[in-house]
Amino acid sequence: MGTPANNRRFVQGLQLFGLLLFAGFFLDRWTVSPPKDADVQTAPQQSTAAAESAPVDPSLDVQLASASGGDFSLTPAREPGLFAQLAAGDRAWIPRAEPIPGGGTRYLYKKRTDQPPLTLNQIKALIDNPPTFEAERRSIESLLATLRASGVKIILGQPRKQGAAGEWEPAKATLRIRPDIPAKGSREFLRVLNHEAIHVAQSCSNGMLKARPKLLGLPRQLDQTALQYLNEAVYSNVSASERLLEEEAYANQERSSLGGQLVTAHCRAA
Repeated sequence: MGTPANNRRFVQGLQLFGLLLFAGFFLDRWTVSPPKDADVQTAPQQSTAAAESAPVDPSLDVQLASASGGDFSLTPAREPGLFAQLAAGDRAWIPRAEPIPGGGTRYLYKKRTDQPPLTLNQIKALIDNPPTFEAERRSIESLLATLRASGVKIILGQPRKQGAAGEWEPAKATLRIRPDIPAKGSREFLRVLNHEAIHVAQSCSNGMLKARPKLLGLPRQLDQTALQYLNEAVYSNVSASERLLEEEAYANQERSSLGGQLVTAHCRAA
């Protein structure tokens, strides 16, 4: 699962040879997308909106992924570093207003690829009442604890498949998330973690944590974005059963509490 610079590289992450991956199709992208009402002017000022990147302190990336071979075991004692980086990533999602020399205001914001451009009023509302992402962080904390209680080893480290944002490796009961994903913020991290937790539950539903995953029987209705990427050529060699497993995870990954509920229901306590 990853956040490559273009769409095709987004999908260079899913190849199922004992691994179930999340290819990061919904992760953030910076684009220039002025809202339709950005041309409204109040003389002598004008307002425009654009999306641009805001750098995140990379020091926490080093802190969280500097263990042996780049794999960093995400234990409870190390969670403060994770949540500090998530908070830094979350701040990058808050729009900001900048004065334009000579008069006027420019509004800048970060756009998620699966969401339409914001209107000027929406941007101003987010500046006045910025999201806290507290619910997402609580969900992450709970899901991490649930996964550990079931015997899952959670690693911040490079997935075995280049371009993936995360992967579930049943044979080793190991869930990996790429080290740069926390810097994308709580919502993006939770999406990847929840997707992989669904795969964990798929394994447990087949009798044990390290079993080959099988379908849970969840709805598999996909939106157009997920369907577009699952239909890319990179999936041409994926078996029908593996594709169904991915459809089930993608269709339900936005239900933030579902992964933990499924793991609790299907996996035995370690």
